Amino acid sequence: MPRTFPDIRPPQTAKRPVRDTRHGITRTDDYAWLRADNWREVFQDPARLDPAIRSHLEAENTYYTAMMADTEPLQKQLVEEMKGRIKQDDSSVPVKDDAYAYGVSYTIGGEQPRYFRTPREGGAQTLYLDGDKEAAGKAYFSFGTVSYSPDHQKLLWCYDDKGSEFYTLKVRCFSDLQDMNDVILETGGDAVWDAASEGFFYTKLDANHRPEKIYYHRLGTDPRKDKLIYHEKDSGFYLSVDGSLLEDFIFINVQDHQTSEIWLIPANAPLTKPRCIRKRETGIEYSLESGGDRFFILTNKDGAKDFKIMTAPVNAPQAKNWRDFIPHEAGRLIVDHHVYQDHIVWLERRNALPRILIYNRKTQKTGAIDFSEEAYALGLQGAAEYKTGTIRFSYSSMTTPAELYDYHLDSGKRTLLKKQDVPSGHNSNDYITRRLMAPAPDGELVPVSLVCHKNTALDGSAPCLMHGYGAYGTSIPASFSTSILSLLNRGFIYAHAHIRGGEDKGFAWYENGKHKYKTNTFSDYIAAGRYLVQEKYTAHDRLVAYGGSAGGMLMGAVVNQAPQDYAGILALVPFVDVLTTMLDDSLPLTPPEWPEWGNPITSAEDYKLIASYSPYDNVRKQAYPPILALAGLTDPRVTYWEPAKWVAKLRDRKSDSNPVMLRTNMDAGHGGAPGRFSRLEETACLYAFTLKVTGRTE
Repeated sequence: MPRTFPDIRPPQTAKRPVRDTRHGITRTDDYAWLRADNWREVFQDPARLDPAIRSHLEAENTYYTAMMADTEPLQKQLVEEMKGRIKQDDSSVPVKDDAYAYGVSYTIGGEQPRYFRTPREGGAQTLYLDGDKEAAGKAYFSFGTVSYSPDHQKLLWCYDDKGSEFYTLKVRCFSDLQDMNDVILETGGDAVWDAASEGFFYTKLDANHRPEKIYYHRLGTDPRKDKLIYHEKDSGFYLSVDGSLLEDFIFINVQDHQTSEIWLIPANAPLTKPRCIRKRETGIEYSLESGGDRFFILTNKDGAKDFKIMTAPVNAPQAKNWRDFIPHEAGRLIVDHHVYQDHIVWLERRNALPRILIYNRKTQKTGAIDFSEEAYALGLQGAAEYKTGTIRFSYSSMTTPAELYDYHLDSGKRTLLKKQDVPSGHNSNDYITRRLMAPAPDGELVPVSLVCHKNTALDGSAPCLMHGYGAYGTSIPASFSTSILSLLNRGFIYAHAHIRGGEDKGFAWYENGKHKYKTNTFSDYIAAGRYLVQEKYTAHDRLVAYGGSAGGMLMGAVVNQAPQDYAGILALVPFVDVLTTMLDDSLPLTPPEWPEWGNPITSAEDYKLIASYSPYDNVRKQAYPPILALAGLTDPRVTYWEPAKWVAKLRDRKSDSNPVMLRTNMDAGHGGAPGRFSRLEETACLYAFTLKVTGRTE
């Protein structure tokens, strides 16, 4: 397939070798200088970036722009197409809570959400938080927690204006829609009210951008005098805070990727000393929901690999009093659970497909909400009130726009509240979706969800964009996307490989794609692509690989192992310098990530394992396909220097003339551009690259 790029010399990255010896093994890193020594300061003020590093990143951006200049009209066309599929003045169906109903809306041309409320049964809207107004004049803006108080008189809200995920907390009064003097800086973005609406709990980030402390702030007092409630001294654990639907308890959540611990505080006595439910035990996870006189506990305790639901008395919730409620069933992964006065609702997954189950606490009978499509996605929104007879859920598939339903828990009646509007038009019957099972090298079957236009020839001639992630137990739903229609309408197939490392086929699917078994993730993805070629869906010179964050690490690994399989690689904020990052315990996420990848500081075995696949460490002299990497300057999750170093090393080592490009958003972090339309511009650049490397130029 033609891959026409201009003959422009890429930026030359200086080599400044740094040697590091661990476990008797010495590595040399020629590009370690791209890591800013003052990265903590850069997260809070990007202007403090070393001028030499800034100059290099800007040169990379200039190179990218020149290499993709011929696609600029196409990118503009793609943006307009994708904009045309968005209802610009969209509004959510308000959620009822006490005397009010709360919703979110947008304005024509608006980038950010606007929060409103109405009387419970409808009426005039009160706009109480306008994202476009708050974002005015800021290069970056994203909301964190937006939470009204139990008495519905005040609003707790926070925002990040750097992309570095340092959130500023504020409190607004509904009476005059003015912010109070209570302002708290450098929080983790999560916060929860006490029962009396007199104050709130919040997480505070430390110097290394980790949420290590929880404080309580009483309204009207000096934040410098806030009460320290909990201090997590183990840097390997995340810390967060939330509350129960009944508003009777505050939950302090301590967890890493395989272990959890929860502490309780009565919501009506916020200064009470926290009480631990069950001390952390490696490999044991649990979460709580309050159900009146009992807690309902989702856990993998007692070998329940795919989780079960247990109960415990509220007045004696220690582990010795836990009793099975919904027993464990192998292959049936319970993902989430909600508890209401008369019902227990949970979301489960079997063979990569979700299902919602409802247990009636009075009749003790269980029912299910089932769907018939071959591949689909469900979202369990639940309800805002404990005493409810109705829950809300969303449904979509790769061909069907999102539908929002109210579900009556006793009668089983579904009421369609809203169907996603595609203003430019969409006929689901014009598209087909399929679920395939690709054999992996070890005999496992890897689910692959795909969608294409009904007129696309399935004879191997179609280009294909294949997405993958495969980490942290994250399952990617087979949901509807208006953006991807721009490729489908140009004859593309879009596929997602549900590879190991996610929980698509149960918790064991995750376990067999992490730590010592991480390489299964890569072989699964390669096998999925080869299966699509074998079954005549596409061809290797038409197959583009696509992944972000840990999925970007996947991209780096598979292109090292099977570069000939792909026409191009899209790596978004790619976690490609795995070994160096896992050796640097000062970085925000390194200690909590060790259960996922291994700890190469203390373990020579883990060091050698990570070194065997870390994309940056395995770049070699061979031909690589065209590669486009995206980064965010203030990204605290995958730091900008990882893709910058990777791109430099690829150019130095590879044996072909295909371009390797880096595009760094100098005003954003891990999630890229935050506005709903500015995000489309980033998507358009990805799609333009995909079209270009597969010979589709219109």
